[in-house]
Amino acid sequence: MTTAIAPPGKGRVVRAAGSVVRAAGLAPAIGEVVLVGERGLLGEVIRLEADVATIQVYEETAGLRIGDPVTATGRPLVAWLGPGHLGATFDGLERPLDRLAAAGAVHLAAGRAGDASAIDVDRPVGLDLDRRWAFVPSHSPGDRVGPGDVLGEVRDGPIRHRILVPPDVGPGTVRDIAPADATVETQVGLLALDDGSTVPVRLAHAWPVRRPRPVVRRLAVERPLVTGQRVLDMLFPVAEGGTAVIPGGFGTGKTVVEQALARWSDADVVVYVGCGERGNEMAELLATFPALADPRTGGPLLARTVLIANTSNMPVAAREASVQVGMTIAEYFRDQGLRVALLADSTSRWAEALREIGGRLEELPGEEGYPAYLGSRLAAFYERAGRAVAVGGPERTGSVTLVAAVSPPGGDFSEPVTQASLRLGGTLWALQTDLAHARHFPAIGWTQSYSLYLDALGPWYAANVDRDWATLRATAIELLARERVLLDVVALVGADAIPDGDKVVLEVARLVREAFLQQHAFDPRDASRPPRVQVALLRAVLAAEGGLGRAIEGGATLEAALAAPVLEELARAKTWTGEDVVVRLADLERRVGQLTAATAVDTTESTGPGAEP
Repeated sequence: MTTAIAPPGKGRVVRAAGSVVRAAGLAPAIGEVVLVGERGLLGEVIRLEADVATIQVYEETAGLRIGDPVTATGRPLVAWLGPGHLGATFDGLERPLDRLAAAGAVHLAAGRAGDASAIDVDRPVGLDLDRRWAFVPSHSPGDRVGPGDVLGEVRDGPIRHRILVPPDVGPGTVRDIAPADATVETQVGLLALDDGSTVPVRLAHAWPVRRPRPVVRRLAVERPLVTGQRVLDMLFPVAEGGTAVIPGGFGTGKTVVEQALARWSDADVVVYVGCGERGNEMAELLATFPALADPRTGGPLLARTVLIANTSNMPVAAREASVQVGMTIAEYFRDQGLRVALLADSTSRWAEALREIGGRLEELPGEEGYPAYLGSRLAAFYERAGRAVAVGGPERTGSVTLVAAVSPPGGDFSEPVTQASLRLGGTLWALQTDLAHARHFPAIGWTQSYSLYLDALGPWYAANVDRDWATLRATAIELLARERVLLDVVALVGADAIPDGDKVVLEVARLVREAFLQQHAFDPRDASRPPRVQVALLRAVLAAEGGLGRAIEGGATLEAALAAPVLEELARAKTWTGEDVVVRLADLERRVGQLTAATAVDTTESTGPGAEP
């Protein structure tokens, strides 16, 4: 339930510039939703000047005329929250794209002229109004309830979907409630509030998308969002309830990384927002997701996923709303007591929408034309992530982990959106063009990437994965840093001029990159690995430094030591499967570490004069 802002009024269009319309005679409030023109295009009041209201219209305004009517609704822009989100696909205004497509709609009809896609601020038309849910109450008539309390539940795919008292309603007494076979609009109970009013209980309620849902208290991060990706979980982890930024130029794999996170992360619910992305990418996503199996449940992955598709050919103003709608849905599932991953792809397109709208509003531009308030808008969005105790009882702890992709033009990380995001994110996964061109996936550069959550997550890794995780991680990072320095030396003096010890460092660093960091997103054996397997593989790879050094000290050449069968086995170990894989990797670590001159392969005979080709 959302309280009305003001009694609805009527006005008329006096000026229009693309998605920005000015209307006179309304007397609305900032943030109020209005219906513009004969078609009832959805808009939002963003500025007031005397008798003129500036409106941001979220639909195509072609055909709008001076003098057309503008009707105030008395409500802010809201998202309807209830059962039916999981497995569904919405546009940036929470219109059901999957159901519209099933009905034969090729394009969304603008405004209220198209009944199937009409926006109704008073009804949850984005949810399936015909689907019925078996509501089981958890309270009886006469019980006292307050904001956020659980009134009952329905079964929604893989989760028990709790029906909540809206956070802005109550306290009061349950007057009437009973089990029911109900739609999202059916009244399943009645609350008598302490102020003397009554509020009907339904399965869905509305919440303003720009207002963060309240919590009792925020909690410190203490465990990672496990992604199944080795470079992320072992080197640059993101905390559950934290924020991660993925900047990268065109073709570096931002979308592939986010899709891998959607499939393999251990979040209970995934909210994927395609904000301003190319239509073919979203079409591929919508085509592949229904066919993917959830590795946690064995059921379809889509059953725990909410997709919001706002492609680049949709009205630009709706991009600005799409990320807010996605965050509001994520917060709602957090209040259910669930762990939510919000994947925003990409915030650069959202910022470009702000820049375009700001230009039409004739605002003074900031750096590279972006509005001066870009940083504060991004901060308000990022700050809605986190772990928290939800309002109401019984006590529930949930989290929203934000992973935001950024698309800097030309891969330039110094541009404003990337820099503003880096000031806000706790983890940086920097995608590098040279790694992508070298077919190294994920193309996350280990020299630029970082995680600010290492100290907070160390105890969890020590207790649940490996007590030496922090040491192993530091060793791998140091090895890769030494490789970078040595490659500069090799470029100057040649590989033959450096000592054997440095050659060993280069070879082991190569093994770290190829046998550990590289991961095949489409190979079912390698697409995702649990942390215990990851750390066992990292141990085996790092053991190669000691083994190669020992073999060379014993008289073997570096070429002979590298040809040892155990190192060839190590190169293939990342595809090992089976319940005993950790034990097998521990044995491999032992054998790699015990490599000697005697176990190295003598390559002299096979490479000497007259040898068989």
